[in-house]
Amino acid sequence: MLWDCHIHMVLDGLDWRAAIGRHKEKPREDWIRGVLQEYVRQGFGYLRDGGDRWGVGARARELATEYGIHYRTPLAPLYHRGHYGAFIGTGFGDLREYAALVQRQRELGADFIKIMISGLMDFDRFGVLTEEGLPGAEIRELIHIAHEEGFAVMAHANGARTVEAAARAGVDSVEHGAYLDNGALHAMAENGTVWVPTLSTVGDLRGKGRFREKEVEAILESALENVRAFADMGGLLAPGTDAGAWAVPHGGLSEYALMELALGKDTEEILERGAKEIEKRF
Repeated sequence: MLWDCHIHMVLDGLDWRAAIGRHKEKPREDWIRGVLQEYVRQGFGYLRDGGDRWGVGARARELATEYGIHYRTPLAPLYHRGHYGAFIGTGFGDLREYAALVQRQRELGADFIKIMISGLMDFDRFGVLTEEGLPGAEIRELIHIAHEEGFAVMAHANGARTVEAAARAGVDSVEHGAYLDNGALHAMAENGTVWVPTLSTVGDLRGKGRFREKEVEAILESALENVRAFADMGGLLAPGTDAGAWAVPHGGLSEYALMELALGKDTEEILERGAKEIEKRF
C-alpha cells in the first residue's frame, strides 16, 4: 500500500483559481471520484488532505470508503488573518477566536487541526520565503489549544525557527519544512515530529520553465540534504506530495522517487515507519 500524507483534493495542479471555482457552488462529486479512482489505480490506500473551506475534502472522505481508501481531513485549515492561508482556509484574529474555531471544527467533524504558521518558498530565489513565521509564543498556544481539545496538529511551516518552535511545542507533523538547520532537525527528531517534506512541490517544477531552473535545483538539493540528515538522526519521515499544487498531479509517484534520491535503499522502510505513525496520530 502507498500513502500520500499531504494532498489537496480541491486543487488540480494546473490553475488554483479555476480548480477552486469548480467546487464553489458545491463539491463536484464526478471530479472527486475520478481523482480517487486514480489513487486506487496507483496503489494508494491512505490519503491525508491539507484542507479547504468548500467541503471538497469532507466529501472526498465520505466517498473514499467506496474505494477502500482511508481518508483524513482537517476540513478548513486555520490561518492568522493577514498572513498566508487566505486563499484556502478560515482565518482568526486572536487566540480566543482561534479556540472558538477549533471547537467549531470539532462540531463539523474534523479529523485533526491544520494550522498555517509561515509563508511559502519563493521558487525564483533560493533561501527566501514569502513571509516569516508567526511568533514562537503564538505557535505554542495554537498547538496547545488544539491538543487540549484532543486533536492532532498538522502545521504548514517553513523556515528553521518556525519549525523548531512548532516541534518544541509538540506539533504532530510539519509540512514542507524548507530551509531547516540542525537546530530545527534535532528539535523534530527529539520531539517525535513527523516531517512531510513534500519534495514534489520542488522536484516537479524541474524543466517546466516557470521558475529559474538554477534556483529550483538549489532548493531541491537543500531539501534532499536535510531529509538525509533527519533520517540519520532517526527522525520520522512520511511521504506527501502536496498534490494539487502547481505541477503536482494527484496520484503521482514522484515523492517516493525523490525520497529515494535522498534515502537510498532504506527508503521503503523509513517511509513506512513515518506513514504508519501519521495513520496512528491522525
